[in-house]
Amino acid sequence: MTLKDLALPSNFTNLDWGIVVVYLLGTVLVGLYVRRYIANMADFIVAGRMLKTKLALATMIGTELGLVTIMYSAQKGFTGGFAAFHIALVAAIVTLVVGLTGFIVVPLRRMGVMTIPEYYDRRFGRGVRVTGGAILVFAGVLNMGMFLKAGALFVTGLVGHTDPTTLNIIMSVLLALVILYTILGGMISVVITDYIQFVVLSFGLLAACAFTVNHLGWGNIVETTLKIRGEAGVNPFHSEGFGTSYVVWMVLLGLVSCAVWQTAVMRALAVRDVRTVKKLYVWSSVGFLIRFLIPYFLGIGAMVFLWHHADAKAVFFPAGGADPDTTLMAMPIFLSQILPVGIIGLIAAGMLAAFMSTHDSYLLCWSSVLVQDVIAPLWPDELSVKARLLLARIIIVLIGLFLLYWGLWYPLGQDLWDYMAVTGAVYFIGATVLLVFGLYWKGASKVGAYLALSSGFGMLFTLGPIKTAVERSCGIEISGAVTGLGILGLAVVLMVAGSLIWPDRERKDRSPLPEGGETA
Repeated sequence: MTLKDLALPSNFTNLDWGIVVVYLLGTVLVGLYVRRYIANMADFIVAGRMLKTKLALATMIGTELGLVTIMYSAQKGFTGGFAAFHIALVAAIVTLVVGLTGFIVVPLRRMGVMTIPEYYDRRFGRGVRVTGGAILVFAGVLNMGMFLKAGALFVTGLVGHTDPTTLNIIMSVLLALVILYTILGGMISVVITDYIQFVVLSFGLLAACAFTVNHLGWGNIVETTLKIRGEAGVNPFHSEGFGTSYVVWMVLLGLVSCAVWQTAVMRALAVRDVRTVKKLYVWSSVGFLIRFLIPYFLGIGAMVFLWHHADAKAVFFPAGGADPDTTLMAMPIFLSQILPVGIIGLIAAGMLAAFMSTHDSYLLCWSSVLVQDVIAPLWPDELSVKARLLLARIIIVLIGLFLLYWGLWYPLGQDLWDYMAVTGAVYFIGATVLLVFGLYWKGASKVGAYLALSSGFGMLFTLGPIKTAVERSCGIEISGAVTGLGILGLAVVLMVAGSLIWPDRERKDRSPLPEGGETA
């Protein structure tokens, strides 16, 4: 039996479709309205640096609480059980530490940069900026390659359509909405709708959790999880589950997600001052905890529900395990069965708004980095504001078309969260080393920076299809977590060795601003 043959009619009705359409049209109208306020690249990229704590907090969590986050987190809950909760706990602790100490993000805000590659320029020179910006865009676009497919899988699972043609049509419609909305409004429209989406989705997810407990019962959830996953379903250090190396890898991912990943750092760079940056991260630690915990729980609920359904059990728990595309569908199919009419429409609207929120932030981020940090520095003449905005909007369209192609063509071959960790690591391994050593070690040099940046490409060998091919041809097993930690260690060695052997002759300013200084 396949997903297409599974007889689980959805509770989704025409009323729910009406709720979704009205909500999405509202977000597009916001993009049209705020277009008048886009006067320059600072408005388009960082909303004029005028975000206060509450609005910055909502947009930070709203972006990171996207539909793709909910999908890959629910999938981890489905495949890992309660043990997946460790990822949420680690993310919260690391974000709190960053907020209390200002590690990485405060020096960046003091410099007044708009992107991380702009920092590379000030610290290591224009060549590193262009190279780092190109790597960031490559990894970032590859990282969001499955976003569109995840959104379409959610819609098809929720409304009860599993036909591939329907999936492709939904992907195309969603992409068109996102591109239109992002091109019109830039960061200002992103911030406004992030706030609305944050409120709607927060209440919707809490309601979904309440329905889950009411429908399944807490005792049944715990008992069935232990029956399916055993001790590995509650202990993240268990060798048959995540394992110690994976937990350590998640510590690095926790730092990256809040202080190194460009889309999150853009929020820190858009706030009014350093004090607000610290408040943002302290409060965001709670949001980062909840944004993982709730989807994990919904994924666990889906696992329990589908285990007790005879036909679904054959699809989602076959001998040898279900493929990743199938397990991604578990959570939306589960919600389609337990949520009542009206509520399911509100949650669908919130989820799709979250989908748009994440896409617009990421599209805006990568297009802006490509214009500001790769094209503009290489352009023979100074690019005007009008030219930069036009280029950014053209690049948004081109990235969107690539995402459609990649979502249709690429065979996932691994959990979506692991795919994102691997593709993101192509950028963030080198970026983490450059930020930490560049900000806190005066001896870091340009050559060391180039060497550290190049090391991240080794992570491509842990992508699902490549990993499978290498394992089959070489007879070895490749662990993404172990490989990532090993390459991070290599990047550190390359940075230190390169800096000591080839130090910079002319040292750039090592301190962004005097200690305690702030920028407006």
